[in-house]
Amino acid sequence: MIGAMPPSADLLALFGHFLLLSLLAVGGAITVAPDMHRVMVGEMGLLSDAQFNASIAIAQASPGPNVLFVAVMGYQAAGLAGAAATLAGIMLPSTTLALAAARWSHARRDWRGVRAFKAGMAPIVIALMFATGWILTAQTPGWWHVLLTVAAAILVWRTRLHLLVMIAVGAIVGGLGWV
Repeated sequence: MIGAMPPSADLLALFGHFLLLSLLAVGGAITVAPDMHRVMVGEMGLLSDAQFNASIAIAQASPGPNVLFVAVMGYQAAGLAGAAATLAGIMLPSTTLALAAARWSHARRDWRGVRAFKAGMAPIVIALMFATGWILTAQTPGWWHVLLTVAAAILVWRTRLHLLVMIAVGAIVGGLGWV
């Protein structure tokens, strides 16, 4: 059934699941990619592992917001209806909540609780990003991509190297076929 148009009940379930994921996507939609994989590949069978990984790669390589991979996955799973269901599901709650929370926290930015909340969310976001990296890395055979991922993570963490330089190096490494 991979790539086939799911019934409207499946589209509604997909929309509902992405609504919930939107509220968990504290560091952006990419942080909940492992659960998207669980649902779209494992439970619903709408995408293969290769399609899931390609959706993220295509969207991340494209200019624009990182959330584009959600629309690409939805499109691969169910065409325009799938893209609309996944993108609307992931964007509606988080956009509304983010706008309200930003206005509220900005007005109270000196409160101890607001500062503590921001500090407490940092390790959660890091753990979710690690889980996403693991899902993407574990699907690819070989070890070069693991070494490259670790090197990129260390460079981001320990240096002030501009991300465009890292993207260019990644493009060269990929273009040479090393990963």
